[in-house]
Amino acid sequence: MLATPENLTTANKANVETFLTLANTAFASAERLAALNLNTARAFLEDGMANAKALLGVKDIQQLVSLQSTLAQPSVEKFVAYSRSVYEIATQTQEEVSKIAESQFAEVNKTVTSALDKAAKNAPAGSDVAVAAVKSAIAAANSAYDSMSKAAKQVAEIAEANISAATNATVKAAGSAAKAKKAA
Repeated sequence: MLATPENLTTANKANVETFLTLANTAFASAERLAALNLNTARAFLEDGMANAKALLGVKDIQQLVSLQSTLAQPSVEKFVAYSRSVYEIATQTQEEVSKIAESQFAEVNKTVTSALDKAAKNAPAGSDVAVAAVKSAIAAANSAYDSMSKAAKQVAEIAEANISAATNATVKAAGSAAKAKKAA
């Protein structure tokens, strides 16, 4: 099959559109991450100023110990919320890029299969075995890709569950430590 100028133009347009989609996904993700970082920095700065003012108003050691335990818990919770947000942005970006890659893979598969069918029609007699072998290799590659995609999704789900469990444990531990300091 010869590549015609129309085929090349169509393929180039599709590649440019895919690139633009990936670029927009990356920019949107970077924009969300930058906004999150700025908002988090602002919140930590405001909290730091409030905490400094509260510490300056301490009159005795008991008040300092009490204040210390009440100041730590919100910071830990905010850090955990920030970490969750960063993870969420990264996960969503990865999912969008995966969808684009899967779409491209499906399109390439369709094009190769179509080209192979056209070539088979024009091939000399007896080339059925070669065409069947190529189709079999394509099917095997598709199967391997599907298996890898499923495995990657399972790993991502397990990682997400582990991160969620770890962040919940961190929040609980920080809460328990704060309660223990108050009780002491």
